[in-house]
Amino acid sequence: MRFSAPLKSNAKKIMLLGSGELGKEVIIEAQRLGLETIAVDRYENAPAHQVAYRSHVVNMQDKDALLEIIYREKPDYILPEIEALSIDALFEAEDKGYNVIPNANAVSKTMNRKNIRTFAAETLGLKTGPYEFVTTEEGLREASKRMGYPCVIKPVMSSSGHGQSICRSEDEVAQSWEIAKEARGDASELIVEAFVDFDYEITMLTARNGKETVFCEPIGHEQRDGDYVFSWQPMQMSETAKANAQKIAKEITDGLGGRGIFGVELFVKGDEVYFSEVSPRPHDTGMVTLITQSQSEFALHLRAVLGLPLGFTFYGDGASAAFKSEVHNYAPVVDVADELFTENSFVRVFGKPEAHKGRRLAVALVFDKVEAALEKARELIIKVKDA
Repeated sequence: MRFSAPLKSNAKKIMLLGSGELGKEVIIEAQRLGLETIAVDRYENAPAHQVAYRSHVVNMQDKDALLEIIYREKPDYILPEIEALSIDALFEAEDKGYNVIPNANAVSKTMNRKNIRTFAAETLGLKTGPYEFVTTEEGLREASKRMGYPCVIKPVMSSSGHGQSICRSEDEVAQSWEIAKEARGDASELIVEAFVDFDYEITMLTARNGKETVFCEPIGHEQRDGDYVFSWQPMQMSETAKANAQKIAKEITDGLGGRGIFGVELFVKGDEVYFSEVSPRPHDTGMVTLITQSQSEFALHLRAVLGLPLGFTFYGDGASAAFKSEVHNYAPVVDVADELFTENSFVRVFGKPEAHKGRRLAVALVFDKVEAALEKARELIIKVKDA
């Protein structure tokens, strides 16, 4: 473990558990509100480490190590930003009176696909596609037959698409079983989902401050290998579908409780809306809100945590494109085309200290009507070269 020296301050203090690109934006917004910021992650020089007042490097799944930092820093708010951390540490900290955002139970439910799916479908009665849970390769083979092909196979605990696959035939079951082992988390149990015949999928960013719930305009997105590549706002949808999406988003976030922003992922077929997943924190597809809203998802997250009003203005259409590395490299340099720097397009480089194939290193943001913004975003190319 490595620790940096404490800073004497009378300001409210937030601690991020997980310090990637989303956490970096949270830290920036927190400092704009005069908060003292601490960023914690498993590796040095994580993006949020570079802007926080203090940073710590620790095994995020080591309960005692995580609690040692919490008890030393005594934060007013603990903001988990990743799934791969010790949930036992969060429950113990909460029992000791620390304010976990949105709460330890919500983090526990959402970090495990089995917990959140059964909570949404069986406790709250939300509409989802058919699913089963399996723990063996033979169980996966039988469940995939019952779900039908193609079906989606995911570890119950993972992130950013790691370990996820689409199984298109019985011949691919063994391959899906092996892919699942690449999960960032727990691959001992898998969820097998029937392929929902949806028209599109959205993220409904939903913010709660303990007094009101507000929704951002729906965000459309495109994924590859289970990970976000493009997103745009707003997603054009019928008023009925939008109302149904907001209804489901409110039901799941009310069920989880607490304050903060939630990224509610939904499938839409006509006016019908199906629950997929929810993250109790800013969502990667929501990076587009950095240009489309007067208060980005990160600013809304901090406002909600602090119990501040959640009003904001939607400026207009926009799109985002994730720049991903094609190689493994240390201290990568992100090389983008000159035409990215225009009056309505921007780039945000995350500053990750290491690149590997498929890792997000930056995001392009284009402020324009959705079709034009997406066309521009799709033209952008990332190259990673030696520093």
